[in-house]
Amino acid sequence: MTVKSVKTGVSTSLAVGNANAAKPEAPTIGAVAAGAAPTTQVTVAYTAATKGAAATTFTATSTPSSITGTGASPITVSGLAPSTSYTFTVKASNANGDSLASSASSSITTTAPQYDMLVIAGGGGGGGAGNNRGNGGGGGAGGLVFSRSQTLNSSTTYTVTVGGGGAGSTNGLNSPGSNGSSGSNSNITGTGLSLTAALGGGGGGGFSDTAPAGGGSGGGGANNDYAGAAGTSGQGFAGGLGGTYFTGQAGGGGGGAGEAGNTDGQGQGGDGSSAYSSYGSATSTGENVGGTYFYAGGGGGGGDGTIRVGGSGGGASSSAGNANGTNGTANTGGGASSASQSSSSGNTNGGIGGSGIVIIKRTGSFTATSTTGSPTRVEDGGSTYYTFTGNGSITI
Repeated sequence: MTVKSVKTGVSTSLAVGNANAAKPEAPTIGAVAAGAAPTTQVTVAYTAATKGAAATTFTATSTPSSITGTGASPITVSGLAPSTSYTFTVKASNANGDSLASSASSSITTTAPQYDMLVIAGGGGGGGAGNNRGNGGGGGAGGLVFSRSQTLNSSTTYTVTVGGGGAGSTNGLNSPGSNGSSGSNSNITGTGLSLTAALGGGGGGGFSDTAPAGGGSGGGGANNDYAGAAGTSGQGFAGGLGGTYFTGQAGGGGGGAGEAGNTDGQGQGGDGSSAYSSYGSATSTGENVGGTYFYAGGGGGGGDGTIRVGGSGGGASSSAGNANGTNGTANTGGGASSASQSSSSGNTNGGIGGSGIVIIKRTGSFTATSTTGSPTRVEDGGSTYYTFTGNGSITI
């Protein structure tokens, strides 16, 4: 304002009330809400003061830890700790300094990180063949278990077990083929975590009048009209029916995570699951079928001179003629194919089931505190994946 001296007549400007030298008034605090990454981020709303000097910057500050964010309302504050309660204040600033802080917001607690887990067991081994066109059954796929939105505790170590594939039948010359061995289980274990183990795939039936084994998915029956074994609900399907002996029909195909083995005596393995194709695409695992990724396919039955196709997802196809079975694909949980027998003598052995795999996924970018077992880490599509192809551990 300007004041004129009575004695001198000189006008003098006073700083009192001069808006150009004033700091802003304190904002009014608003609501606090979870941000796009609720484990580490919130938004803080405010209303600027309508009186006093104009503000050029608004800053939200957390209690505890004094983590800040700036901008227009609502302000995004990132880098918060998960599972922690926070309140916030907002200050306004201009060239002359900062306003007083607003009153504190209501409290908000960030969420714990959530992890999705794809766990696949080892596939079953293929059954052995026998004399006079006796063909064994294909190995069942390893069980597939998907667990969504699991909490893993900070500074806690979790053990990862990746099941191996089951051994194939081994037979002496001109002896009846025996069953293939079942695959081994896969799982993740640790404090506060309780998952259902993925069960190893059932071994395929051998041509020795022995029923095939059940498992994550069931083994196929030999071609002496043996039924396939049952799979485990929620993990896989039953093995296929073996055909009729000495008629050109095959051993039954192993069950897959997506469907049962054949029901017509023709030996096809059941297809695996493509429900987790995005995991395969991100981590370059599983079987890529025209851009769609499958896991845990059943092995083909013994072929009696004809190739019997394994299921998509690492299930092995059998060979034509007198031939050993083919191994399931490693790290898919695929079942092995059975041995094939197309003449009157010369027994052959079943293939080995494919080993399992474990994939742990979390939204956003994160790096584990430590790992063992040499898992691979990739970021894809806004998520982080840790892939275990052998036993190991992960510390969050």
